[in-house]
Amino acid sequence: MSHSKSHSKSRSKSHSKSHSAQLTHLNADGEAHMVDVSAKADTARTAIAQSQVELTPVIVAAITDNSLPKGDLFATVRIAGIQAAKKCSDLIPLCHPLPLSKITVDIELQDQSLVITALCKTTGKTGVEMEALTAASVAALTVYDMCKTLDKGMVIRETKLLEKTGGKSGDWSSHD
Repeated sequence: MSHSKSHSKSRSKSHSKSHSAQLTHLNADGEAHMVDVSAKADTARTAIAQSQVELTPVIVAAITDNSLPKGDLFATVRIAGIQAAKKCSDLIPLCHPLPLSKITVDIELQDQSLVITALCKTTGKTGVEMEALTAASVAALTVYDMCKTLDKGMVIRETKLLEKTGGKSGDWSSHD
């Protein structure tokens, strides 16, 4: 703990007070903290994120034949993504816990890849981008876990936010 304290003190001298004020998750001393969102208005918010898992031919064949040794890939991946979105604030240190009103995880086999798309919704004071990204990421990791006995050559690629709506910053889309 003393190591992080001394590191923090040396960093705070290199950061000006105005620079720290611009970074919302740092206090005046340059230390990480959770942002106070209590004064913000509740608004409807959505986020859609996506991950892709590049598969090997052996795995594509097993998915197509529904013959994976660990069972139902799509159900397991969907449940893992939903659970991950619900646990996001436990995994990401400065993330606020949110009452999620909807979580969907869609999985589509496209050629040699599984494309995982996660949607999260809430009405609250902060966005659901991290929940959607966490859902897509953990779903992709679950694909790896479910298929690794057949071939460990899978590659998880392009975890990204596709769009978000609501909140002070408004709507955003990766297509803009």
